[in-house]
Amino acid sequence: MTSGVDVRAAATEFDRDAVAASQSAAEDERKQVLSRFPLDEWPDLPLERYALGQPGLPGSEPTYCRMLEFLTPNLGSIRGGSAAKHIMYHHVSGEWRLAAPLRGTDPRDAWAELRGQFVRAFEAVEAEDFEALDDLDVLRYGPTLVTKSLATYFPQHFLPIYAGEHLRRFVTLLGGSAQGDAPAWGINRRLLELVLSRDEFEGWSRHEVMRFLYGHFDPRPRQRTIWKIAPGERGHLWEECRAGAVIRVGWDQLGDLGLYQSDTDLQQALDANWPGRSGGSLTLARRLLAFRDLEEGDRIVANRGTDEVLATGRVSGGYRYEPDRPEFQHVVPVDWDPSHAQKLSKRRHGWQSTFAKVDPSLFAALTAPRAGSVPGVDQAQSDTPVPLPEDVQTVLDALERKGQVILHGPPGTGKTRLALGAALALDGRADALGGDSRQRAQAQAAMLHGDRVRMVTFHPSYGYEDFVEGFKPDLNATGPGLTLALTDGLFHCLCSRAAAHPEQTFLLVVDEINRGDLPRIFGELITLLELDKRNLPVALPISKRRFCVPPNVRVIGTMNSADRSISHLDAAVRRRFAFLPVGPDPDTVSGTVGPLDLAAFFESLNTRIARHLDADHQIGHAYLLRDGEPIATEEDLAAAFHHEVIPLLEDYCLGRAELLHRILGGLVDADTGRALLMPPQDLADALATEFTSGLSGPDA
Repeated sequence: MTSGVDVRAAATEFDRDAVAASQSAAEDERKQVLSRFPLDEWPDLPLERYALGQPGLPGSEPTYCRMLEFLTPNLGSIRGGSAAKHIMYHHVSGEWRLAAPLRGTDPRDAWAELRGQFVRAFEAVEAEDFEALDDLDVLRYGPTLVTKSLATYFPQHFLPIYAGEHLRRFVTLLGGSAQGDAPAWGINRRLLELVLSRDEFEGWSRHEVMRFLYGHFDPRPRQRTIWKIAPGERGHLWEECRAGAVIRVGWDQLGDLGLYQSDTDLQQALDANWPGRSGGSLTLARRLLAFRDLEEGDRIVANRGTDEVLATGRVSGGYRYEPDRPEFQHVVPVDWDPSHAQKLSKRRHGWQSTFAKVDPSLFAALTAPRAGSVPGVDQAQSDTPVPLPEDVQTVLDALERKGQVILHGPPGTGKTRLALGAALALDGRADALGGDSRQRAQAQAAMLHGDRVRMVTFHPSYGYEDFVEGFKPDLNATGPGLTLALTDGLFHCLCSRAAAHPEQTFLLVVDEINRGDLPRIFGELITLLELDKRNLPVALPISKRRFCVPPNVRVIGTMNSADRSISHLDAAVRRRFAFLPVGPDPDTVSGTVGPLDLAAFFESLNTRIARHLDADHQIGHAYLLRDGEPIATEEDLAAAFHHEVIPLLEDYCLGRAELLHRILGGLVDADTGRALLMPPQDLADALATEFTSGLSGPDA
């Protein structure tokens, strides 16, 4: 992650006085927990004082779980995600949700067991018998809550860091190691040992160490999704949101979003509360969970309509649910910057719904310094580097970890585009990712004419002699008859250049990788792809030359899951590649054509395809895009539906009219079994009737 010298230098420069206020606030929060939930009261603590989600509690005293997750941020955060971290909680459906070891038992009995394990954990730490904690099986289902509990009651024995992955990263940072199956509290103890062993942290408080590690070596993703969130229909809540430094959304009937464990869980609640909605509920569920899981520091944009930015903001706290308000009860604190308010020169069709993803390059344009004129999104960029898109960063991280990546998903999900986007970033051309389609195409062409990136499409006749080496006709031979010459293949040439320039990264992009016979194409080089076998020499079977794969070579492959399942790939190939799914993205096609909500139609159609065929045969969002933007006219919709979507579905259904009818419903002629042809002006209405209800939500 970084070297010990880096940690020492950073610790020397760290301003410990700057965290004095938060350290004092943390101690005040700890005292509140100890006052409301003293250790000696835990053996008799009632369930009503522990669990989240219980209606009608007397007074306004927060439960223990609410206090640790929402009311003690300076003690270290465990916010975000579902309430499952609390091991048991009262769901909005009225039932108790219990961790696996407690399921099937009465909630009171389950609480007696859970409470007993908490008490035994506290007693073990008090006796400094830390190994005894590992025997408490139920507590392993709430590692962040349990570790924060232990650090709150026994701060001398734990650091205020609770996420297992973060703890592992920090342990590695300080030169240690942690067992893969170790619970969070065990890794926390290991990290504390490492901190106490280093003289640069001598005299530091636990809080100072936590703030230093997150401040300088934050293990969280470098680029988070930027969201556009409308403050009510036509921005009617904007003044209230601005004055209160918050963003609010509706869907109040859902109750506390923190009580939902998954997107399907929330989708079921949406369908139950809005039964007329026939499409888009899964997309909405995912957007609401993304709203719930916004983290401090995340960037958002507040809008009015499709062409006005009201402000940009930085999230300043975690989600909270305010049931005492009459409406718009879902709230996230935000520090607003209204200086970025502007009218856009181009409408953003995807901004018609409450939530929409914002491309980092667009956000950079919105926040760039402006001259006196009213800007659009085509204004000059600032000198601040634009963060990489989240999906590109994910690919680069996987390449760094594994060396090879396969991007897989249904046709039209943008796998090749993503692969080339990662290639541009590796080749030092990341600025092109934020450009228009022409600028991006020019950058890709220049990249592929360079020396560091090569692209090839595999097919059934592609072989080892094309990829590694083989004898091919010598076109320069002048004698009679056919003359063969030993010729280096594409991958051999790339590896030779990489070996000559070890300071640079070289990349091979293989489109349609599963259409080739991979064991035959790669041959013995399959073994050499593993990062720990790079620079290991082998004798090539044809030329007997010594060959190795340099450590600075990376490979990205793409495959359509509709063509062949990943499970059908050779096991040796699967083991040496990281597999990243690239699925249909309804956010990409957020917009409307007449009465049709494109994202809702897209999701509803794919839901039917997955039900009657399988998820691998869903359609990708590229079918509903034109020049990178959602289709916006009835003519473009008709062309995409009749000339691209219908032929694809007919091919999938292989002449089975009843299967096509189950997917398209009333859009299939009952007599002929073929999709109905209709004028463009009628198609949008027909699709809306068949696939969506037109309900977009209370504050879209």
